Amino acid sequence: MAKILIVEDDVITNNLVSDYLTDAGHTVYSAYDGSEALKRFHEKPADLIILDIMLPSVNGIQVLREIRQTSSVPILMLTALSDEKNQINSFDALADDYITKPFA
Repeated sequence: MAKILIVEDDVITNNLVSDYLTDAGHTVYSAYDGSEALKRFHEKPADLIILDIMLPSVNGIQVLREIRQTSSVPILMLTALSDEKNQINSFDALADDYITKPFA
């Protein structure tokens, strides 16, 4: 199964997504801010990254841009920001998909 990095500062959301993916058989790593996300990504490369935009220390768009300098790993933006500007910024930075919270 896949190794998935969940980058979400809200502990409840992070745990919910992590538990769901773990139950599906995936190996999940969590990060709660942008700096931690970059550190974890460089230590343990992932097969998929689920990335929030509004993060402490380094925002998700900056994390996305830094990862894209060295990797084409699929990155799914999972964020409460539903405006067109943030969606365009994410896709311009080469996000693979964009999902807004809340989600079912």
